[in-house]
Amino acid sequence: MTAIQISAAFDSGNIEVLSIDGTDARLAIRRDRESEFFQWFHFRVSGAGGRELVLKITGLNGSAYPMGWPGYRACVSEDRQFWGRCDTAYDADEGGTLTIRYTPAGDLAWFAYFAPYSMERHDDLIARIASTTGFSHRTLATTLDGRALDCLEVGTGPTQVWFYARQHPGESMAEWFMEGALELLADESNSIARELRKRCRLHLVPNVNPDGSARGHLRTNAAGVNLNREWLNPTPERSPEVLGLRAAMDETGVDFAMDVHGDEAIPAVFLAGFEGIPSLQLEQSEGFRRYATLLERRTPDFQTARGYPVTPAGKGNLTMSTNQLAERFVSRNCVSMTLEMPFKDHDDAADPRQGWSPERSKQLGRDCLGALLEWLETRES
Repeated sequence: MTAIQISAAFDSGNIEVLSIDGTDARLAIRRDRESEFFQWFHFRVSGAGGRELVLKITGLNGSAYPMGWPGYRACVSEDRQFWGRCDTAYDADEGGTLTIRYTPAGDLAWFAYFAPYSMERHDDLIARIASTTGFSHRTLATTLDGRALDCLEVGTGPTQVWFYARQHPGESMAEWFMEGALELLADESNSIARELRKRCRLHLVPNVNPDGSARGHLRTNAAGVNLNREWLNPTPERSPEVLGLRAAMDETGVDFAMDVHGDEAIPAVFLAGFEGIPSLQLEQSEGFRRYATLLERRTPDFQTARGYPVTPAGKGNLTMSTNQLAERFVSRNCVSMTLEMPFKDHDDAADPRQGWSPERSKQLGRDCLGALLEWLETRES
Protein backbone atom coordinates (compact mmCIF):
# COMPACT_ATOMS: atom_id res chain seq x y z
CA MET A 1 0.00 0.00 0.00
CA THR A 2 1.38 3.41 -1.00
CA ALA A 3 1.94 5.59 2.03
CA ILE A 4 0.38 9.03 2.37
CA GLN A 5 2.47 12.19 2.71
CA ILE A 6 1.89 14.83 5.40
CA SER A 7 3.18 18.39 5.36
CA ALA A 8 2.80 21.50 7.52
CA ALA A 9 5.50 23.66 5.89
CA PHE A 10 3.20 26.55 5.06
CA ASP A 11 1.51 29.62 6.60
CA SER A 12 0.05 28.63 10.01
CA GLY A 13 1.09 24.99 9.53
CA ASN A 14 1.72 22.95 12.67
CA ILE A 15 2.22 19.21 13.02
CA GLU A 16 5.01 16.75 13.72
CA VAL A 17 4.91 13.38 11.97
CA LEU A 18 5.87 10.53 14.30
CA SER A 19 5.11 7.64 11.94
CA ILE A 20 3.15 6.76 8.78
CA ASP A 21 1.90 3.29 7.83
CA GLY A 22 -0.13 3.34 4.60
CA THR A 23 -3.06 5.65 5.35
CA ASP A 24 -2.53 5.59 9.14
CA ALA A 25 -0.38 8.20 10.87
CA ARG A 26 0.74 9.09 14.38
CA LEU A 27 1.22 12.81 14.89
CA ALA A 28 2.04 15.41 17.55
CA ILE A 29 1.44 19.15 17.80
CA ARG A 30 4.50 21.40 17.96
CA ARG A 31 4.64 23.81 20.92
CA ASP A 32 4.57 27.57 20.44
CA ARG A 33 8.13 28.90 20.25
CA GLU A 34 9.62 29.61 23.71
CA SER A 35 6.36 28.43 25.31
CA GLU A 36 4.59 25.39 26.70
CA PHE A 37 1.33 26.20 24.87
CA PHE A 38 0.15 23.82 22.16
CA GLN A 39 -3.27 23.04 20.71
CA TRP A 40 -3.43 24.50 17.19
CA PHE A 41 -2.82 22.11 14.30
CA HIS A 42 -2.95 22.63 10.54
CA PHE A 43 -1.54 20.18 8.01
CA ARG A 44 -2.01 18.70 4.53
CA VAL A 45 -2.38 15.03 3.60
CA SER A 46 -1.67 13.92 0.04
CA GLY A 47 -1.94 10.60 -1.79
CA ALA A 48 -5.04 9.26 -0.03
CA GLY A 49 -7.77 9.67 -2.68
CA GLY A 50 -10.66 7.28 -1.98
CA ARG A 51 -8.90 5.65 0.99
CA GLU A 52 -9.84 6.11 4.64
CA LEU A 53 -7.35 8.11 6.64
CA VAL A 54 -6.78 7.30 10.32
CA LEU A 55 -4.82 10.15 11.86
CA LYS A 56 -3.91 9.96 15.55
CA ILE A 57 -2.70 13.16 17.23
CA THR A 58 -0.99 12.09 20.46
CA GLY A 59 0.14 13.63 23.76
CA LEU A 60 -2.87 15.90 24.12
CA ASN A 61 -3.35 15.54 27.87
CA GLY A 62 -0.44 17.99 28.10
CA SER A 63 -1.98 20.49 25.69
CA ALA A 64 -3.04 23.98 26.73
CA TYR A 65 -6.72 23.02 27.13
CA PRO A 66 -7.19 19.23 27.34
CA MET A 67 -10.83 19.83 28.35
CA GLY A 68 -11.37 21.17 24.84
CA TRP A 69 -10.90 17.80 23.12
CA PRO A 70 -13.95 15.79 24.32
CA GLY A 71 -16.81 16.47 21.91
CA TYR A 72 -14.53 18.23 19.44
CA ARG A 73 -14.55 17.41 15.70
CA ALA A 74 -11.64 18.35 13.45
CA CYS A 75 -12.08 20.74 10.51
CA VAL A 76 -11.36 19.41 7.01
CA SER A 77 -11.30 20.85 3.51
CA GLU A 78 -10.42 19.50 0.08
CA ASP A 79 -10.58 22.87 -1.74
CA ARG A 80 -9.48 25.22 1.09
CA GLN A 81 -12.72 27.14 0.59
CA PHE A 82 -15.39 25.10 2.35
CA TRP A 83 -14.45 23.74 5.77
CA GLY A 84 -16.58 20.94 7.18
CA ARG A 85 -16.16 18.60 10.14
CA CYS A 86 -15.05 14.97 10.14
CA ASP A 87 -15.38 11.91 12.35
CA THR A 88 -13.25 12.58 15.45
CA ALA A 89 -12.89 10.80 18.79
CA TYR A 90 -10.83 11.61 21.89
CA ASP A 91 -9.33 9.05 24.26
CA ALA A 92 -7.76 10.50 27.41
CA ASP A 93 -5.84 7.28 28.15
CA GLU A 94 -2.12 6.92 27.38
CA GLY A 95 -1.43 10.62 27.25
CA GLY A 96 -4.51 11.66 25.30
CA THR A 97 -5.13 10.83 21.63
CA LEU A 98 -7.40 12.49 19.09
CA THR A 99 -8.33 10.09 16.28
CA ILE A 100 -9.49 11.67 13.00
CA ARG A 101 -11.10 9.48 10.34
CA TYR A 102 -11.81 10.79 6.86
CA THR A 103 -11.97 9.48 3.30
CA PRO A 104 -11.06 12.22 0.80
CA ALA A 105 -12.59 12.16 -2.65
CA GLY A 106 -9.40 13.56 -4.19
CA ASP A 107 -5.73 13.16 -3.47
CA LEU A 108 -5.46 16.20 -1.17
CA ALA A 109 -7.09 17.12 2.14
CA TRP A 110 -6.29 19.80 4.69
CA PHE A 111 -7.01 19.40 8.40
CA ALA A 112 -7.02 22.16 11.03
CA TYR A 113 -8.13 22.92 14.57
CA PHE A 114 -10.38 25.59 13.06
CA ALA A 115 -10.69 26.93 9.52
CA PRO A 116 -7.43 28.87 8.99
CA TYR A 117 -7.30 32.56 8.11
CA SER A 118 -4.10 32.96 6.10
CA MET A 119 -1.76 35.93 6.05
CA GLU A 120 -2.41 36.14 2.30
CA ARG A 121 -6.13 36.52 2.96
CA HIS A 122 -5.33 39.06 5.67
CA ASP A 123 -3.30 41.15 3.21
CA ASP A 124 -6.10 40.94 0.64
CA LEU A 125 -8.63 42.08 3.24
CA ILE A 126 -6.48 45.03 4.30
CA ALA A 127 -5.89 46.12 0.70
CA ARG A 128 -9.56 45.77 -0.27
CA ILE A 129 -11.00 47.65 2.71
CA ALA A 130 -8.27 50.33 2.80
CA SER A 131 -9.17 51.27 -0.78
CA THR A 132 -12.88 51.64 0.07
CA THR A 133 -14.31 55.16 0.22
CA GLY A 134 -14.18 56.60 3.73
CA PHE A 135 -11.61 54.17 5.13
CA SER A 136 -8.06 54.96 6.14
CA HIS A 137 -5.21 52.66 7.14
CA ARG A 138 -2.36 53.04 9.57
CA THR A 139 0.37 50.76 10.88
CA LEU A 140 0.31 50.74 14.68
CA ALA A 141 3.55 48.80 15.23
CA THR A 142 6.14 46.55 13.66
CA THR A 143 6.20 43.05 15.13
CA LEU A 144 9.28 41.13 16.25
CA ASP A 145 9.30 39.24 12.92
CA GLY A 146 9.02 42.52 11.02
CA ARG A 147 5.32 42.39 10.12
CA ALA A 148 2.96 45.37 10.13
CA LEU A 149 0.21 45.69 12.73
CA ASP A 150 -2.64 46.87 10.51
CA CYS A 151 -5.48 49.13 11.67
CA LEU A 152 -8.43 50.16 9.47
CA GLU A 153 -10.45 53.22 10.46
CA VAL A 154 -13.74 54.71 9.29
CA GLY A 155 -16.42 57.12 10.50
CA THR A 156 -16.76 60.75 11.52
CA GLY A 157 -18.70 60.53 14.79
CA PRO A 158 -17.45 61.40 18.29
CA THR A 159 -17.82 57.93 19.87
CA GLN A 160 -14.51 56.03 19.78
CA VAL A 161 -15.06 52.33 19.03
CA TRP A 162 -12.29 49.68 18.89
CA PHE A 163 -12.58 46.10 17.60
CA TYR A 164 -9.42 43.98 17.72
CA ALA A 165 -8.86 40.25 17.17
CA ARG A 166 -6.42 37.34 17.30
CA GLN A 167 -4.33 38.33 20.27
CA HIS A 168 -4.24 34.53 20.43
CA PRO A 169 -3.33 33.55 16.87
CA GLY A 170 -4.80 30.04 16.90
CA GLU A 171 -8.26 31.56 17.42
CA SER A 172 -8.71 32.11 13.69
CA MET A 173 -12.50 32.48 13.97
CA ALA A 174 -11.73 35.94 15.35
CA GLU A 175 -10.38 37.19 12.02
CA TRP A 176 -13.30 35.64 10.13
CA PHE A 177 -15.47 37.71 12.49
CA MET A 178 -13.49 40.84 11.59
CA GLU A 179 -13.88 40.18 7.88
CA GLY A 180 -17.66 40.09 8.29
CA ALA A 181 -17.65 43.31 10.34
CA LEU A 182 -15.39 45.15 7.87
CA GLU A 183 -17.44 44.06 4.87
CA LEU A 184 -20.58 45.45 6.48
CA LEU A 185 -18.91 48.77 7.32
CA ALA A 186 -17.56 49.04 3.75
CA ASP A 187 -21.03 48.56 2.24
CA GLU A 188 -22.26 52.09 1.54
CA SER A 189 -25.78 50.78 0.86
CA ASN A 190 -26.04 49.22 4.33
CA SER A 191 -28.12 51.35 6.72
CA ILE A 192 -26.36 50.06 9.86
CA ALA A 193 -22.98 50.94 8.36
CA ARG A 194 -24.14 54.42 7.37
CA GLU A 195 -25.44 55.19 10.86
CA LEU A 196 -22.38 53.81 12.63
CA ARG A 197 -20.09 55.82 10.36
CA LYS A 198 -22.02 58.98 11.30
CA ARG A 199 -22.09 58.32 15.04
CA CYS A 200 -18.65 56.76 15.59
CA ARG A 201 -15.01 56.70 14.70
CA LEU A 202 -14.38 52.97 14.33
CA HIS A 203 -10.90 51.44 14.60
CA LEU A 204 -10.54 47.77 13.58
CA VAL A 205 -7.40 45.66 14.02
CA PRO A 206 -8.10 42.30 12.32
CA ASN A 207 -4.98 40.51 13.58
CA VAL A 208 -3.06 41.69 16.65
CA ASN A 209 -0.64 38.74 16.43
CA PRO A 210 0.45 38.17 12.81
CA ASP A 211 3.75 36.56 13.85
CA GLY A 212 2.05 33.87 15.89
CA SER A 213 -0.51 33.34 13.12
CA ALA A 214 2.13 32.72 10.46
CA ARG A 215 4.18 30.50 12.80
CA GLY A 216 1.24 28.23 13.63
CA HIS A 217 1.09 29.22 17.32
CA LEU A 218 -1.90 28.79 19.59
CA ARG A 219 -1.54 31.72 22.04
CA THR A 220 1.78 33.54 21.72
CA ASN A 221 3.82 35.88 19.53
CA ALA A 222 7.32 35.33 18.11
CA ALA A 223 8.85 35.71 21.59
CA GLY A 224 6.51 33.15 23.18
CA VAL A 225 4.53 35.91 24.94
CA ASN A 226 0.78 35.76 25.58
CA LEU A 227 -0.23 39.23 24.39
CA ASN A 228 -3.40 39.27 26.48
CA ARG A 229 -1.25 39.33 29.61
CA GLU A 230 0.82 42.33 28.50
CA TRP A 231 -1.63 45.22 28.77
CA LEU A 232 -0.40 46.65 32.06
CA ASN A 233 3.27 47.06 31.05
CA PRO A 234 3.90 46.21 27.38
CA THR A 235 7.49 46.51 26.13
CA PRO A 236 9.08 46.74 22.66
CA GLU A 237 11.20 43.66 23.44
CA ARG A 238 8.30 41.37 24.42
CA SER A 239 5.07 42.85 23.09
CA PRO A 240 5.44 45.63 20.52
CA GLU A 241 1.98 44.71 19.23
CA VAL A 242 0.27 45.65 22.51
CA LEU A 243 2.52 48.65 23.02
CA GLY A 244 1.51 50.10 19.64
CA LEU A 245 -2.16 49.23 19.97
CA ARG A 246 -2.50 50.64 23.48
CA ALA A 247 -0.69 53.85 22.45
CA ALA A 248 -3.15 54.32 19.58
CA MET A 249 -6.05 53.84 21.98
CA ASP A 250 -4.54 56.43 24.32
CA GLU A 251 -4.49 58.89 21.40
CA THR A 252 -8.19 58.48 20.60
CA GLY A 253 -9.71 57.42 23.90
CA VAL A 254 -12.04 54.41 24.06
CA ASP A 255 -15.79 54.46 24.62
CA PHE A 256 -16.57 50.91 23.43
CA ALA A 257 -14.15 48.04 22.80
CA MET A 258 -14.49 44.40 21.81
CA ASP A 259 -11.60 41.92 22.01
CA VAL A 260 -12.52 38.97 19.75
CA HIS A 261 -11.45 35.44 20.76
CA GLY A 262 -12.25 31.74 20.58
CA ASP A 263 -12.78 29.32 23.49
CA GLU A 264 -11.58 25.72 23.28
CA ALA A 265 -13.97 24.05 25.73
CA ILE A 266 -17.32 25.87 25.96
CA PRO A 267 -19.71 25.04 23.06
CA ALA A 268 -21.30 28.49 22.99
CA VAL A 269 -20.81 32.13 22.04
CA PHE A 270 -20.56 34.40 25.08
CA LEU A 271 -19.15 37.64 26.47
CA ALA A 272 -16.76 38.25 29.35
CA GLY A 273 -16.68 41.64 31.04
CA PHE A 274 -14.67 43.74 33.49
CA GLU A 275 -16.67 43.48 36.73
CA GLY A 276 -13.54 43.08 38.87
CA ILE A 277 -11.76 46.35 38.02
CA PRO A 278 -10.88 48.63 40.97
CA SER A 279 -12.73 51.74 39.72
CA LEU A 280 -15.86 50.07 38.34
CA GLN A 281 -18.71 52.52 37.67
CA LEU A 282 -22.41 51.63 37.65
CA GLU A 283 -22.84 53.12 34.19
CA GLN A 284 -20.12 50.82 32.85
CA SER A 285 -21.79 47.72 34.31
CA GLU A 286 -25.18 48.74 32.99
CA GLY A 287 -23.71 49.43 29.56
CA PHE A 288 -22.17 45.97 29.39
CA ARG A 289 -25.38 44.23 30.45
CA ARG A 290 -27.41 46.28 27.98
CA TYR A 291 -25.14 45.31 25.08
CA ALA A 292 -25.33 41.60 25.99
CA THR A 293 -29.14 41.80 26.15
CA LEU A 294 -29.33 43.48 22.74
CA LEU A 295 -27.00 40.94 21.12
CA GLU A 296 -28.90 37.98 22.60
CA ARG A 297 -32.14 39.39 21.21
CA ARG A 298 -30.55 39.96 17.82
CA THR A 299 -29.10 36.50 17.10
CA PRO A 300 -29.63 32.90 18.29
CA ASP A 301 -25.87 32.46 17.86
CA PHE A 302 -25.32 34.27 21.17
CA GLN A 303 -26.39 33.45 24.72
CA THR A 304 -25.81 34.62 28.29
CA ALA A 305 -26.44 31.45 30.33
CA ARG A 306 -22.93 29.99 29.90
CA GLY A 307 -19.54 31.63 30.15
CA TYR A 308 -16.68 32.36 32.53
CA PRO A 309 -17.20 32.85 36.29
CA VAL A 310 -17.74 36.43 37.41
CA THR A 311 -14.57 38.00 38.82
CA PRO A 312 -14.93 39.26 42.42
CA ALA A 313 -14.88 43.01 42.99
CA GLY A 314 -11.37 44.45 42.93
CA LYS A 315 -9.80 41.25 41.58
CA GLY A 316 -9.80 42.11 37.88
CA ASN A 317 -6.54 41.23 36.10
CA LEU A 318 -5.32 44.52 34.61
CA THR A 319 -2.79 42.73 32.38
CA MET A 320 -5.77 41.63 30.23
CA SER A 321 -7.07 44.09 27.66
CA THR A 322 -10.76 44.13 28.60
CA ASN A 323 -10.00 44.96 32.23
CA GLN A 324 -7.20 47.37 31.37
CA LEU A 325 -9.35 49.40 28.96
CA ALA A 326 -12.37 49.63 31.27
CA GLU A 327 -10.08 50.84 34.07
CA ARG A 328 -7.86 53.02 31.87
CA PHE A 329 -10.82 54.88 30.33
CA VAL A 330 -13.13 54.80 33.33
CA SER A 331 -13.59 58.58 33.08
CA ARG A 332 -15.31 57.97 29.72
CA ASN A 333 -17.43 55.14 31.21
CA CYS A 334 -15.72 52.83 28.74
CA VAL A 335 -17.57 49.58 28.06
CA SER A 336 -15.10 46.89 27.00
CA MET A 337 -15.66 43.17 26.57
CA THR A 338 -14.18 39.90 25.37
CA LEU A 339 -16.25 38.01 22.81
CA GLU A 340 -15.68 34.25 22.80
CA MET A 341 -16.68 31.91 19.94
CA PRO A 342 -16.38 28.11 20.13
CA PHE A 343 -13.92 25.80 18.44
CA LYS A 344 -16.66 23.16 18.66
CA ASP A 345 -20.18 24.45 17.95
CA HIS A 346 -22.78 26.74 19.42
CA ASP A 347 -24.90 23.95 20.87
CA ASP A 348 -28.04 26.10 21.19
CA ALA A 349 -28.06 26.43 17.38
CA ALA A 350 -25.89 23.50 16.31
CA ASP A 351 -24.70 22.79 12.76
CA PRO A 352 -23.79 19.07 12.33
CA ARG A 353 -22.08 19.67 8.99
CA GLN A 354 -19.72 22.51 9.94
CA GLY A 355 -20.01 23.14 13.67
CA TRP A 356 -19.04 26.71 14.40
CA SER A 357 -17.72 27.98 11.06
CA PRO A 358 -16.11 30.89 9.19
CA GLU A 359 -19.50 31.79 7.76
CA ARG A 360 -21.15 32.02 11.18
CA SER A 361 -18.17 33.96 12.55
CA LYS A 362 -18.59 36.53 9.76
CA GLN A 363 -22.32 36.80 10.41
CA LEU A 364 -21.69 37.31 14.11
CA GLY A 365 -19.39 40.20 13.22
CA ARG A 366 -22.27 41.82 11.36
CA ASP A 367 -24.69 41.10 14.21
CA CYS A 368 -22.36 42.67 16.76
CA LEU A 369 -22.29 45.89 14.73
CA GLY A 370 -26.08 45.88 14.54
CA ALA A 371 -26.25 45.47 18.31
CA LEU A 372 -23.72 48.29 18.69
CA LEU A 373 -26.00 50.67 16.79
CA GLU A 374 -28.94 49.74 19.03
CA TRP A 375 -26.68 50.16 22.07
CA LEU A 376 -25.67 53.64 20.97
CA GLU A 377 -29.30 54.63 20.50
CA THR A 378 -30.23 53.53 24.04
CA ARG A 379 -27.05 55.15 25.42
CA GLU A 380 -27.84 58.47 23.79
CA SER A 381 -31.54 58.51 24.74
